[in-house]
Amino acid sequence: MAWVVGVGVSGCGQMAGGGLWNVGWGAEDAGDASERAFHMSERKYRIAIVGTGGIAASHARAVAALPERAELVAAVDVDLDRAKEFAAQWNIPATYPSLTDLLAAGQVDLVHLCTPPNSHVPLAAECLAADVDVYMEKPPTLSLDEFDALVAAEEKSAAQVACVFQHRFGSGAVRLRELLADGVLGRPLVALCNTVWYRDDAYFAVPWRGTFDVEGGGPTMGHGIHQYDLLLSILGPWEKVTALAARQARPTQTEDVSMALVTFENGAVASVVNSLVSARQTSQLRFDCENATVELEHLYGYKNPDWTITPAPGHEEIATAWSTDLPDVASGHTAQLAAILDAKAAGEPTPVTLAEARNTLELAAAIYASAFTDKPIRRGELAHGTPYAQRMGGPGAPWSNN
Repeated sequence: MAWVVGVGVSGCGQMAGGGLWNVGWGAEDAGDASERAFHMSERKYRIAIVGTGGIAASHARAVAALPERAELVAAVDVDLDRAKEFAAQWNIPATYPSLTDLLAAGQVDLVHLCTPPNSHVPLAAECLAADVDVYMEKPPTLSLDEFDALVAAEEKSAAQVACVFQHRFGSGAVRLRELLADGVLGRPLVALCNTVWYRDDAYFAVPWRGTFDVEGGGPTMGHGIHQYDLLLSILGPWEKVTALAARQARPTQTEDVSMALVTFENGAVASVVNSLVSARQTSQLRFDCENATVELEHLYGYKNPDWTITPAPGHEEIATAWSTDLPDVASGHTAQLAAILDAKAAGEPTPVTLAEARNTLELAAAIYASAFTDKPIRRGELAHGTPYAQRMGGPGAPWSNN
């Protein structure tokens, strides 16, 4: 038997909350992969949640949705009373005040890290030292240099780290990658990626929010990262970014708005907008390809009805190619957790791997570097030890002395 355990502290943000399909820069047959996901393993994994704040509930729901495959066995929080309250709500048998105590007790296969971002690296490293797999909330680390230190720790361990980028796993995204890989849509030309949300001043009363040194950044790091991670999983490696960032309204050290123009190795161009000052909240992706436009609009998670496809004249058959035998798998923690358990059972890398996640985090760093230096940034330019590899805010935002 295997259990799933979660450890955490106060919530890391508002997020939406999985089969084993290719969620990187290619695609496999969704039907075959879905069937394989269901029958992959009869083992029940033991899971623990570390950090029992707001986002921990999404992880608990994901485990509860896979009762034949996973079981919550422990909750961890520095506030033990909060851990006990969370455990009572989700029928979790054990609670601990620290990850160290949890690991010493053994009996855990996978730790879900739901703590504030500045704690991710030391906690993940502790799990890796104990050869326990990690499923880590976004953003995975505060900087590229921290991320590379985590990669080094993983290389020395028998365990793996998977990063929460759950929007790769919905059936609509899988079908889009499939049609692009098969050439049905033609070349991707133009894309739009908008995460325009609203967070009032009270949201930032939580001390670690809106800071570079604890949260890592503003909406570019903590909110829009899910949408542009999905963008990257569709369009592949990015090449160059030109960006701006502003603090328009909120009492933060970080930006509350950023905008970026991104070019890709395949020739596609995209705009990326991240905002926390937008009263009509929405999350939007649009892909204009040679033969069709594919659009997604949702808020914190999507299902098939949230996608629309508009064939170009003479390509009306694409609408049928999109909808034929399309399962309705919602994006979210459940879909990604199912894929992680499939990978563990098959002895494969657990998605989203650190290698895949680094491409996304590097784009975040490049957006900040471009915005704060007023120049384009190319992929690979932010070398180890340079200001924007050490800290997303670099030497500091133009409006801040920090």
